[in-house]
Parts: sequence; structure tokens; C-alpha cells
Amino acid sequence: MMMMMIRRLPSTTFTLTSAFSCRLTSPKFFPDQIIISSKSTPCYPRISLLTTFCSASQVPDPILEQDSSKRGPLKPGLYLVGTPIGNLEDITLRALRVLKTADVILSEDTRHSWKLLHHYNIRTPLLSYHKFNESQREQRVLRRLKEGEIVVLISDAGTPGISDPGAELAKLCADENIPVIPIPGPCAVVAALSASGLDTDEFTFVGFLSKHGPSRRERLTASANEARTQIFYVPPHKFSQFLEESSLLFGDSRRCVMAREMTKIHEEFWRGTLGEAKVRFLNQQPKGEMTLLIEGRTHSLVETPSEDQLEHELGELISHGHTLSTAVKLVAEGTSVKRKTLYSLALKKFGKQLEADDNSN
Repeated sequence: MMMMMIRRLPSTTFTLTSAFSCRLTSPKFFPDQIIISSKSTPCYPRISLLTTFCSASQVPDPILEQDSSKRGPLKPGLYLVGTPIGNLEDITLRALRVLKTADVILSEDTRHSWKLLHHYNIRTPLLSYHKFNESQREQRVLRRLKEGEIVVLISDAGTPGISDPGAELAKLCADENIPVIPIPGPCAVVAALSASGLDTDEFTFVGFLSKHGPSRRERLTASANEARTQIFYVPPHKFSQFLEESSLLFGDSRRCVMAREMTKIHEEFWRGTLGEAKVRFLNQQPKGEMTLLIEGRTHSLVETPSEDQLEHELGELISHGHTLSTAVKLVAEGTSVKRKTLYSLALKKFGKQLEADDNSN
């Protein structure tokens, strides 16, 4: 088509400029921009033919700025911008406009965020903002916001403030009557839940469990007794431990879904029971970011744990500092076993041990 246009124009000297700055996302190279200009005779206007065969980083600014006059300028405030959880295409045009317009972008990891900004040719300054420095940065950021700046907060992936830094800053801004504006985007919780096949009417997002053993088991015990779908973020190196602890409290037959590396090349959804998951991943630790969903408790299918299971859970709680009565209460909340029965079992198994401990103290 380009050659046909050239044949139709008068005999004039033309310069063809091709910029081969494409990313290797296609097996072929295509010219990113072809400019036809007349140097010898200024009788024809400059013609620019733009083609976008490359990645989104080559999207012309006019697309991002289209109708910006109708939307008006951004108002000062804190913008919480959702960013891709893996695939860089999963970002909205509004998010790109805000990132490009902002005075500064607060980033959990500037090296990681730079890749996203570079991909979309965004040159807004980055400032590190994470759990290790947020207390030192807060006042500096508040001062800039009070001076009328547009400040954007992003996390490494997904929606900031959801199991990521940012929640405290949003609270501070709300207390100071500084506008906090959400820019919706990707969120691993919702993405995993929507494709899980589990109940989506009600769910509890737990996030990352505590590193503290008793606190972690208390949370799992409470989750095991809920009728809502339970959603957890699980680090790969903690996955086996999570399956062991959760199957003890939820029961081996409780259905679960493991969503791994969502939106990336190696995306995987594994579905089965907690018991099957223990066998499947016993000697093969999954890699990458994981979201684990466990179906809620159904009263018609309540399992009665074996005496060995009850004894093990009681022993774990007692060994980590809980009193016998507290351990009984916590285990009773997660099972169908009566508290009186549990108390008798606890006294039988651990009564003499606790009495000996008391005497030694």
C-alpha cells in the first residue's frame, strides 16, 4: 500500500525512515514507524504512517491522551493504582494516564516497577516505599500531598494496600482529609476466586498467615469452622507446612484450589482435596506466586477427627504456650467434637505432664 501511494505522488525525492525498536514478541521484524517526507519540493504536507506491530511500549501517546481534555486534569491526592500481576498487558488506559501524569510514583521495588514504566515509556520519577521504610517516608509524602502534588502508590503486583504496603498511608491521608483515589486493576484474590470453581457468594481473604505458630493455627482453626470460601497467599517454601497444618484442621476431604503464576506463561490451576494435595506435592514443591483457596465448611459433610488428630492438635497448642483450657476451646471451634469430650482427652493425655510442669515451676 505504501508503494502505491508513492507511485501516485509526483516525481519527488523521498526519505524512508524505519525504526526497528521492536521487542522480540514476534518472529518477524516490522518497521515501527515509516515517515514519508518531501525534501526537494514543499508542495505536499508531511505524511506520517504509524503502525504498531510491536509491544504496548510502542503505543503512541495520542492514544493515551485521547479525549484527555474532556476528562480534565487530575486532582491532587493519593492514587492507588492497580498494576499487572504477571502479564504486562493487564493494565487500564486510565492507570497509564495517571502513572504518566503523576509528580511521583511510590514503588515497593523501584527496579521491578521500572520494567513496567519502561514498557509503556513512562518517565515519572520513582521513590521506594516499602514496609521497611514507610514509617520514615510517610511524613515526607504527606508534605508533598499537602503541597498539592499528585502522588501514585503501586505495589510489585496487583492492588496496593492488599497484603502489600500502602494501607497505613491511605489511613493517614484519610485522617488528614487528603483525597485517596483508587484506580481499579488486577488483584490475585479476585482472579483466583473467579476461576476456582468454588463458591463465590461469600469468601474470606486471609492473605499471608503469621510466622508465629500459635497465631497461625488459631487463624486456621477459625477458617476451618467458617462456611465461606477461605483464600490464602502461600509462599512456595511454606506450601508443605501449610498443607500439613490445614488438612489437620479442615480435614483431608475438604476441596481446595491452588492458583499458581496467574496470567504468566506457566499459569496453573490445580484442583483436588487437601489430602490429595499433600500426596501430589509431597516431593515436588511448586514454584512462583501462589494463591490457595479452600472450600467453606458444609455442615452436612462435617468430619469427626480421629483421636490421634485431636491429640496432635491439642499437643501442638499446649507445647506452644496455650493453657489446656484454651487449647480445648480452639480445637473445639474447628471440629464437631464436644468440648467436654476434648477436655477429657486433654486431661488424659497431657494432665500429668502439665501437673509436673507446674510442680517444677
